[in-house]
Amino acid sequence: MSALNLRLPESLHVQVRELADRDRVSINQFVTLAVAEKVATLRTLAYIEQRGQQGSRVKFDRVLHKIAEADREPDEADRLPENKELAA
Repeated sequence: MSALNLRLPESLHVQVRELADRDRVSINQFVTLAVAEKVATLRTLAYIEQRGQQGSRVKFDRVLHKIAEADREPDEADRLPENKELAA
């Protein structure tokens, strides 16, 4: 495990302390989790962008065309409930 000396503005430190207390974790655990969440978000975004570049508009349109040609009603389990309050 690595040590990291981190300098925070006092106002941010107070907020981190309050949130860590609320979650009943140490400031170290709170910051570690926050960094892990940020890393996961950035890696996920990079993965999605990379996968998106592999996509093909022609193939996408072909699939949509097949769906339109099928002209099928959704399965009962896939239907939205008929709720008159939502229709208004």
